[in-house]
Amino acid sequence: MKTYRFSTALLSGNPSNRFPSPAKLNLFLYINGKRPDGYHELQTLFQFLDYGDWLTIDCLAQSNQIVLSPSLANLPIQDNLIYRAAKLLQKFSGCQKGAKIHLDKILPMGGGIGGGSSNAATTLLVLNKLWGINFKPSELASIGLQLGADIPIFIHGHAAFAEGVGEQLTDCLPQEKWYLVLKPHVTISTAKIFSDANLPRNTPKLTLPQLLKEPFHNDCEKIVLNHYPEVEELLNWLLQYAPARLTGTGACVFAEFEQEQQAQAIFNIKPKQYQGFIAKGVNRSPLQYKLNDI
Repeated sequence: MKTYRFSTALLSGNPSNRFPSPAKLNLFLYINGKRPDGYHELQTLFQFLDYGDWLTIDCLAQSNQIVLSPSLANLPIQDNLIYRAAKLLQKFSGCQKGAKIHLDKILPMGGGIGGGSSNAATTLLVLNKLWGINFKPSELASIGLQLGADIPIFIHGHAAFAEGVGEQLTDCLPQEKWYLVLKPHVTISTAKIFSDANLPRNTPKLTLPQLLKEPFHNDCEKIVLNHYPEVEELLNWLLQYAPARLTGTGACVFAEFEQEQQAQAIFNIKPKQYQGFIAKGVNRSPLQYKLNDI
């Protein structure tokens, strides 16, 4: 299996302009209500993975252009969260510098593991330094929140309990387990899941200590399984071998293990139609180690 794990040696040995854009898992996700503006109130526990995309970012001091490569199928560059994050940072800072950005896309798209949000956060954090803007993380999170509810956690850079629409973050230290993450050949529409009339929207709010004592669950899971039988088939297969559930609004499902070898053994027998990877849960974002190189 080809790996893209963010080991400390790999992070320190990479060129100074190459930055990790890690995946995340929602270890649990509860929907507590719907706000008048259409957003949902939630409680979720975020943890990073030592695995993800890579962004190579160079400052263009003599131009304000944002040059992004490669182009992704069915995603115009103007709609790419990397491009939109860079343009928003220019707008709010008044910075006239530009950037050349190359994405090594490793994470599956539409998997619920935060690939696009992580890309946007890496872009904001790195360009904030390269362009000499020096916005505080809270200011970058406010910019990122305009693009997606998961972006603030990647800017925050530490495993956290999130409330509100995902922007109210409290640091925590969940166990750093090993995870097998698998995805069927399907992309989930988050809008479809959150607009479903049967989505639970009244799960009682509990304190973090209370939630940590309960079995972890994802309120979106049943709705995703109803709409996407491919995800249900995969989850049922994985549940034969380990506790498993959906992350975010899918389509990735994950199983947790105490040891890497246990995850590898299940990966080795997975049906060929599923893509996936093995990663370690980490409570500090791998990007935080690289930001010090700027």
